[in-house]
Amino acid sequence: MTKPYIFVTRKCSEQQLKPLYEIADVEMWPEEETPCPRELLLKKAARADALLTMLSDVIDKELIENAKNLKVVANLAVGYDNIDVSFAKSKGVIVCNTPDILTDTTADLTFGLLLATARRMTEAAEYVKENKWKSWGPLLLAGQDVHHKTIGIVGMGKIGQAVAKRATGFNMNILYHNRRRNIEVEKDLGAQHVSFDELLASSDYVVCLTPLTDETRERFNKDAFKKMKKTAIFINASRGAVVNEADLYKALISGEISGAGLDVFLHEPIASDHPLIQLKNVVALPHIGSASSETRHAMMKLCADNIANVLNGNEPKTIVK
Repeated sequence: MTKPYIFVTRKCSEQQLKPLYEIADVEMWPEEETPCPRELLLKKAARADALLTMLSDVIDKELIENAKNLKVVANLAVGYDNIDVSFAKSKGVIVCNTPDILTDTTADLTFGLLLATARRMTEAAEYVKENKWKSWGPLLLAGQDVHHKTIGIVGMGKIGQAVAKRATGFNMNILYHNRRRNIEVEKDLGAQHVSFDELLASSDYVVCLTPLTDETRERFNKDAFKKMKKTAIFINASRGAVVNEADLYKALISGEISGAGLDVFLHEPIASDHPLIQLKNVVALPHIGSASSETRHAMMKLCADNIANVLNGNEPKTIVK
């Protein structure tokens, strides 16, 4: 009997994928940082029973239509905007993701990005490395306080709730905007549900943690930045396309807002000459929200378990509904 064929689109830990090697022929793109070329992905998908994919892999109608044996796509991420989920479902292809296990790790990074931007940490580190530190000064690289300030969280999902919980340790006033109120968060963390405009106008730190949808695409644009405080700092750890990057750049250089901490960009990897990352008041990271070794290994294992379950005729652990 021929074993199922599984293609893994990026180098992963073989130990975490052990359940797959036991039941299938597994082929893995050998590069860790370089994505599998599109043409090769299409070729491999055409004979695959399962794909283990990354956010950078576009799993669209073209790919799914030609993948006649495909039964499951396991995305190594909580988001899945890189996959045409509705078309996959119409073809009987199950789509899985990796929610929950990356919540705290991503929240740690998000709050760390907020701290680094507010206190000018990366700028200060470069200042030392470039041998510019000649003496102590009372306002040398002075940033902004975080404690007792107002944080506005746009998108109060599980990661948003975890960020809010961290904010309580800094005695922050917590505002949030979400499609639905979360009474439990309001009760447990003292968060206040407000309109989007009120959040923008009242927050010292505006943190975007929304999924990418038609509604959220470029939600942070010139109109949004104009409504924010001039001292406000914008943090984005969701998806790059929720921001109009040209508008953000103009807001930063004109002083409409004070700074930005960005872990995601419209095009990734971002070009080294991109105007945003030339600014001293921007802290730019290479999409490392869930990048702890413990969490990434757990994500790989969950993807493997999901694929193994489907190929064995069982329900996957985290199916995208």
